[in-house]
Parts: sequence; C-alpha cells; structure tokens
Amino acid sequence: MLERDLESLRKAGWIKGGRLESAVVVGEDRVLNPEPLRFPDEFVRHKVLDLLGDLLLLGAPLLGHVTAVRSGHQSHVAFVKHLKETLPLPGRRAGRPPEEWDITAIMDIMPHRYPFLLVDRITRIEEGERIEGIKNVTINEPFFQGHFPGHPIMPGVLIIEAMAQVGGMLLMSFFEGQNVEDKVVYFMSLDNVKFRRPVVPGDQIRFELEMVQFRGKTCKMKGVGYVDGQIVAEAEMMATVVDR
Repeated sequence: MLERDLESLRKAGWIKGGRLESAVVVGEDRVLNPEPLRFPDEFVRHKVLDLLGDLLLLGAPLLGHVTAVRSGHQSHVAFVKHLKETLPLPGRRAGRPPEEWDITAIMDIMPHRYPFLLVDRITRIEEGERIEGIKNVTINEPFFQGHFPGHPIMPGVLIIEAMAQVGGMLLMSFFEGQNVEDKVVYFMSLDNVKFRRPVVPGDQIRFELEMVQFRGKTCKMKGVGYVDGQIVAEAEMMATVVDR
C-alpha cells in the first residue's frame, strides 16, 4: 500500500490490524519495511494475484490471454462486468438470466448422458444455498417400455436420481471457477425418502433443494419434487465431490 493512503485507510477502519510485518508500504522514494522484499518482482506478483482474484468474480472459467497495464481492482471489476454483460457464459444462453441454466450448460457440468441425464433445466440457483430445476417426463423415456407396459409410471428410484442430479448442480456451485469437468458428485446416503403420488408421461417435475450442511467436500441436502404444485417425492441426501 502507499504511505499517503495510510491515514485515510485507518480512519475508514480498513487496516486496524495492519503492520509492516503483514504489508508492504511504499513511500515517495523507497519501501518503508525494515526487511527486504521476498522477491525482486514482488509488486508484479501482487498485481497478478489481484487480477486473478478479481477475474474469479466472472463465475466461469476464462480461456484467454489477459494483458493488464497499470491496472487495479476498479478496472478489473469493470472488465469482469463487461464480460458478464457481453459473453454467453455457462448458464446464460442467448440473453437468458444468469440463474437459468439450459441443457447445454448442464451438460457442461454434469457427466451424465442419455439415457441417464434426468434434469432438463435449472430455473433458479442461489449458490451454496438453494436450487430449483425441472424434469420433463415424456412417453419416450426408455424405462416406460418395462415400467409398466400399458400403465407407464416413472420409477421412484429415478425420481430420486433426478432430484439428486439437481442437487449435484447445487453442490458444484461451491466449486465455481475450478475445473468442474474434472469432478463428479457421489451420493452417500438417502434418508426419509417418501413418494406421495405417481409420476406419469406428460408430467413436469419441479425439484426444490436446499443445502442443510456443508463441510469440506461433503454436504447434506433436503429436496422436494412437485407436479402441478402437488408433492410427488421428498428426500434427504448426503453427497460428496471427488476428482474423476
């Protein structure tokens, strides 16, 4: 930090614990710290770390080359804001709101594919807290051939699997900015599973899940599935994220 800014920062209460042992202070013509710098290019390293931290605000991996000249947090944030407004980031396709993830964005995150990808859209996500998603149930689902001929009903285990996949998207939100394509969600337990009514072709299941607990890479979630406002299934589940 600059020596000339110290007084205003102290008055604002932003550097109450600041010491020369924990910060580099630069005067008009010299570094005020009694100890030498750790690296000859320490100021450049500091600026690079500032830039990387601010780019994480983008909320998605950035594949590109960034050149910064006399940059700072204000210009970094303005740059990220511009990218968010102009780029088709994952989860925001063709002008849709950022919280709405279409199937293309879901497939960027989830490893599942036909016939086991059982979520069609994420309609709302509060990162690390809540998520809502939908599954459209059609007669073309392969499981209806045998469950049951002449009386098609979606298997309860697949309803819970669809709920779990929506929950997996919520858990992955904790790892935003990392290489999520190299990670996979494993579900560890299910509790208090209840099925309230059958799900049949033509139904649209709306899942709502909330994070109950999160520690390390393991979480506990509570989920409910609705069709036309009526509860069809509910469950509590534990899951963890592992590297592929």
